[in-house]
Amino acid sequence: MLPQELIETLETPCIVIDERIAKENIKRMQQQVNAYDCKLRPHIKTHKMPYFAQLQLAAGAQGICSCKVSEAEIMADSGIEDIFLAYPLVGKRKLVRAMALAKRVRRLILAVDSISQAQALNEAAAEADIEVEVRMEVDTGAKRTGVTREHVQDLAQALKQMPYLRLTGIYTFKSLILDEKPTVDNEAAGQEEGEMLRDVAAQLAVLGFRDLEISGGSTPTGLYVAKSGYVDEVRPGTYIFNDYMLIQEKAAQPEQVAVRLYATVVSVPAKEYAVIDGGTKTFPMDILLDQPPYYYPSYAMVQGRKDLQLRRMNEEHGILTSTEGNVNLQVGQVLELMPVHVCTAINMQNQVYIYDGKTLRREKVAARGMLV
Repeated sequence: MLPQELIETLETPCIVIDERIAKENIKRMQQQVNAYDCKLRPHIKTHKMPYFAQLQLAAGAQGICSCKVSEAEIMADSGIEDIFLAYPLVGKRKLVRAMALAKRVRRLILAVDSISQAQALNEAAAEADIEVEVRMEVDTGAKRTGVTREHVQDLAQALKQMPYLRLTGIYTFKSLILDEKPTVDNEAAGQEEGEMLRDVAAQLAVLGFRDLEISGGSTPTGLYVAKSGYVDEVRPGTYIFNDYMLIQEKAAQPEQVAVRLYATVVSVPAKEYAVIDGGTKTFPMDILLDQPPYYYPSYAMVQGRKDLQLRRMNEEHGILTSTEGNVNLQVGQVLELMPVHVCTAINMQNQVYIYDGKTLRREKVAARGMLV
């Protein structure tokens, strides 16, 4: 990814983002979603940087999506005015911050997925003396947050009694789930998601909630959800950088992965293993190894050396082994690795390098670690 003379300037372990690839990814997704007469509201969970959010908006995105108030505040500080917080806010302090944010930006959409959570939100809005725009999250098979489909109308009826909340839409996160089970059929999963959201909207129309905005789609399924014709917007996030997981999920090509991790070999105690200067503080472990359907062999993929695997780590130590028995590495060698899951990899860095094809510059990961 980088010429050797620039590799020698890196302070490892680190992340390098190829800005050219990221820009192409932004452009391609925007054009593809536009072709289905759908809107794009990218999730900033992947990059966590106002710089990249502004690039997405400049390319045609209608707004951004985030999960935490603290993330949204950072994006608002950069001038972003249309933000969807796709996560049920619970806790007095978070609600107070959300009300303050709603007064700062042109449009803030909040999430509801239960009556008790909506009641607390309504009370906070009443105290702030503002009407809050909300979307109802519906579970369509991922079994995370989201009201179950059999209780959609119950929640909607309750919202009618909450004068400071205005229900303007529904949304879901489903990803690669089909018939309530994991699938490798991206298109079928996306089509089913669109149909489920269409049916929920019909349920709510009976109660008088018409013309609701329908929002769905993640990177593996987003284009197929948009293609279904049943949604108004999709919210992919990882597409901006892509990663090894998306390659396996048939949602990206290797040349579309914009991020690399770099680490230095610091010890080769024996031919069977070597130690690099990145451990659990650098490489995410949220993707389980050797599990179906993709059977990931390593926590990061060493470029140019398919035999090398990173399967054991401590905080500061990454232990590399080889399927051929001999790692054949030297102390001081800098290795390039592709992240398996880029979102969590970015969140482990205070700053990243951005490569424009000629030079490197540093960019702060401004929303990194924003937990509340």
